[in-house]
Amino acid sequence: MRAMDRWAGGIIVAGLVGGLLGVAPPVRAQSDAPVRCVSNDGHYARCAVPWRHVELYKQESKADCIRGQSWGMDDGTLWVDRGCRGLFGPADRGGYGDRNDNRHDDDRHGRDRGYGDEGGWQPGPDWNRRISLQCDSNKKKYQMCQVDVGRNGSVRLGRQLSDARCTEGYSWGWNRAGVWVAHGCRGEFLVDRRW
Repeated sequence: MRAMDRWAGGIIVAGLVGGLLGVAPPVRAQSDAPVRCVSNDGHYARCAVPWRHVELYKQESKADCIRGQSWGMDDGTLWVDRGCRGLFGPADRGGYGDRNDNRHDDDRHGRDRGYGDEGGWQPGPDWNRRISLQCDSNKKKYQMCQVDVGRNGSVRLGRQLSDARCTEGYSWGWNRAGVWVAHGCRGEFLVDRRW
């Protein structure tokens, strides 16, 4: 029996059993059909997708959907967090919905949207550079200041601007998505962005 025949037979059997039990049968997604992925009540969620590279086609939540912060890819699986809800699809394969509304698209950072020979995203020629960024923890609250640091980049505190002490790991830190501050830290940070 060919693999496709086994698959189709399995769907029919699952549909019959599911109908008897009141469970919906599994549906094979079209390869280019967008996938809705939802972070309910701000919780982390994972969604299976058939693509290696994903982009946000349409944000459906009031909470921001920011790549690397509230959504991304991990081991071939799409993840969402912090209330992000949206339609996701294959990167660079045509549009769906109003993609111009995606404020966190790669073009916002002046980067090239091309994919390299290895299938991964590659930045434009002016991407590696030093960026000065001010990030403020107003009313001692956590604040994330978005900047793509890159996989080989680093961040350091250039100048403290607050009376509250800025201590790395306690009141400020960074990851690939940017710089975070808390506990009243206000500072000017030097980002060495490196691909």
